[in-house]
Amino acid sequence: MLKGIPKILPPELLKALCEMGHADRMVISDGNFPAHSVGKNSIVIRMDGHGVPEVLEAILQLFPLDTYTETPVGLMEVVSGDPVETPIWDTYYDIVSKFDARGKAAFEYIERFKFYEEAKDAYLIVVTGESALYANVMLQKGVVTE
Repeated sequence: MLKGIPKILPPELLKALCEMGHADRMVISDGNFPAHSVGKNSIVIRMDGHGVPEVLEAILQLFPLDTYTETPVGLMEVVSGDPVETPIWDTYYDIVSKFDARGKAAFEYIERFKFYEEAKDAYLIVVTGESALYANVMLQKGVVTE
């Protein structure tokens, strides 16, 4: 056991987060994301019993967002004409605002297939059991300055 580490984060995830460097990207995915096929060159860690919001909040306690880019947080854009609502995004805005002064301005919206392409270069993909649609979030790591 370690002090100050959110208990939700398993050792293999802590190791992968520690190995990531400045500008490396990670995805926290919902349960529908094709993590194992998209992430063939990534570390894929499963956290099926958890949702994206609780994993995002735990990770951001340890993971600095990149300050050298305007939008270090990416969301998969809803496909045009898809009648899906994305109330989970409001939860993400609130969580990110706790850790980054840019708040909602730190987010970009990435077309679905472009999101998949960018995810292929992610160092890490964390698969959750999240059932909300369009709940995937991509984070770009910053530098630790403390």
